[in-house]
Amino acid sequence: MDFFYLGILIFLFVLATFDLSVGVANDAVNFLSPAVGAKAAKFRTILIVAAVGIFVGASTSSGMMDIARHGVLNPHYYTLSDVMCIFLAVAATDVILLDIFNTLGMPTSTTVSMVFGLLGGSTALAFSKILDGGHTYADLINTDKALSVIIGIFLSVAIAFVFGFIVMWITRVLFTFQYKKHLRYSIALFGGVSVTSIFYFLLVSGLRTSPILANIGWTPDWIDQNKFEILLTCFCLFTALMEVLYLCKVNIFRIVVLFGTFALAMAFAGNDLVNFIGTPLAGLESFIDFTQNGSGINPENYSVSVLAGESHLPFKQLFLIAAGVVMTVAICTSKKAHKVVETTVNLSRQDEGEEVFSSSRLARRTVRGVLNATNTMSKYVPSCVSRWINTRFDQEDAVLEDGAAFDQVRAAVNLVLAGLLIVVGTSLQLPLSTTYVAFMVAMGSSLADRAWGRETAVYRITGVITVIGGWFITAGAALIVSFLIATINHLGGFFAMILVMCVVALVVINNNRKFKQKREQDNVDTLFRQLVRCHDKAETWQLLLQHVRRTQTDILEFTRNTFRNITQGLMHENMKFLRTASHDIENEKGIWKRYRRKEILGMRKIDYLVAVEKNTWFHLGCNNATQIIYGLKRMLEPCVEHVDNNFSPLPQDYVDEFIPVCNDVDHFLEVVQRMISTGNFEGVDELLVEGNAIKSRISQIRHAQQDRIQREDSNIKIALLYLSTLQETQELMSAARHILRASKRFQTQ
Repeated sequence: MDFFYLGILIFLFVLATFDLSVGVANDAVNFLSPAVGAKAAKFRTILIVAAVGIFVGASTSSGMMDIARHGVLNPHYYTLSDVMCIFLAVAATDVILLDIFNTLGMPTSTTVSMVFGLLGGSTALAFSKILDGGHTYADLINTDKALSVIIGIFLSVAIAFVFGFIVMWITRVLFTFQYKKHLRYSIALFGGVSVTSIFYFLLVSGLRTSPILANIGWTPDWIDQNKFEILLTCFCLFTALMEVLYLCKVNIFRIVVLFGTFALAMAFAGNDLVNFIGTPLAGLESFIDFTQNGSGINPENYSVSVLAGESHLPFKQLFLIAAGVVMTVAICTSKKAHKVVETTVNLSRQDEGEEVFSSSRLARRTVRGVLNATNTMSKYVPSCVSRWINTRFDQEDAVLEDGAAFDQVRAAVNLVLAGLLIVVGTSLQLPLSTTYVAFMVAMGSSLADRAWGRETAVYRITGVITVIGGWFITAGAALIVSFLIATINHLGGFFAMILVMCVVALVVINNNRKFKQKREQDNVDTLFRQLVRCHDKAETWQLLLQHVRRTQTDILEFTRNTFRNITQGLMHENMKFLRTASHDIENEKGIWKRYRRKEILGMRKIDYLVAVEKNTWFHLGCNNATQIIYGLKRMLEPCVEHVDNNFSPLPQDYVDEFIPVCNDVDHFLEVVQRMISTGNFEGVDELLVEGNAIKSRISQIRHAQQDRIQREDSNIKIALLYLSTLQETQELMSAARHILRASKRFQTQ
């Protein structure tokens, strides 16, 4: 039996190692997105700063928080067998949920995942003990502590957003978007306040219980007793230092951003480390205590009261250093970390670009309500005040680094304010989620910076709602999944735990495979990223040409495949083909909507005279691509209704008549696709004539079909379906001819 529990511990540490890499990928958004979004330094430099902060934070951490040991469950009432069931359930739940969210590129909270996982697993075992009699739920679960953790975590969402909005608005009024013009008398003060805040955050959240500070007498009690003197001294020193550096032409905002990145990374590693390795270390300490004191005692009867006190685990610091190494490697190599950072940066960027999220009813109503409230409030603000404030938010000459999503002022505010809020929460003994605080501060500051214009607000708000909804889903899912896994472990024993381990391994492998596939699909449109970052109009035009050429080629490829699926599905009564066509049409509608918006943004960046010359042909191609998608949808719907209801099939004479038409249309689309993709339009006039001839043949067949309908012996349903299909095929040919003509005029000089 001892060997069995040792095997579980080994698996827990394997999961913890994976959890460290997955967790740091998720929480990378906390300390990477401000510096990455503002281009405060090269990405490699930012990663190095964050990696150093992570390693130092893990190495100097004093150890474990109480949450994993006795913050949720009461160890006096649980046995070694119980906590192994719970810790395995928590670790499995944590890894599965975090990996799913990271694969989707959505930031979530390791704190929430662990706390609700512990609550769910402990509750499952608590119910079994309550049913056995002699205990109440309040005896087994620290309900007060668990409730305070939950309230503190979710309250931080609203607080961080509101403070992010207010502080960013005040900061922008002071500095404006042309902040380099307003630094002479304010930058030293701003830098002093910012660096002092970050330093104090580092002191309280990152190094508060560090043995290094304890050796020089800076104990937690001493820091609390002398906080005012520490803050005043640091403010004076850092303000003077910032003024000297400014006079030496050093970018103060860059210093603040990089220092803030280091501090948040260090505090994350020092405090949130428990979210990843707290449960396996608690399990290890329980197992060591059992092997030393539980000789001859059944593990199902051995109490783990050792978890009720402080941790005395030997070689604990080595585990923390090893965890720091794993996280440092993960932050430098994880593509998932980059994906999560992209989500937050995309939602908070200053300019227009690719919108990842679509519109939603709640977002539309929210925007409409805010606009109405703003219009009402503006009536009571003097016009002179309103005009002055608008000048402070003038973005015409905004100072942005090449390719940056927002400026370094906002990046500094995001980091400083996130650190301050975490410090306040820590001092008030309120547990806060660093992910929630960092993300919501970024969203509040972007709203204050007027990054959410009327053209983008619904998409950004939908994104924020999606992310916040994901957080609540994390809580509920962690509670339920951990409860179920712990119950299975408890009832099924050895075999159930082995099954859980196998399922977790399969889920992790499958999620990584899906992430790689999704990443390959995302990498298809790297051309648009180059286009957005390009500032040379001639080069932008060439990139736009490539993008439009590729988009139109993809549309024609989709058209050929979908038209083939619809016609084959109709003629052979194959619902599989029709369902595939339906799925492809819905998917293509979303893709085409994003591509069209991207290319319109590209048209804005090219030379004005070129845009005037090419606009007509660009929009003609776009409109006909849209017509093709909706034409295929109109063709599909009656075919699906007919085949799905098992109505009479198309007569063979209809099929024999329609097959040559389908072949001619497919061949025409293939040649058009090849011409557009290569940019070689030699023989285009002859092809247009051929396309017109195909249209004429379809028109003749359509007129003949109308005559058939007049006959009394024809099946009306089939006759009308065939007539509708012919008409949509003719429209498809017309749109394809227009795309070919528009593409030729758009691509050629």
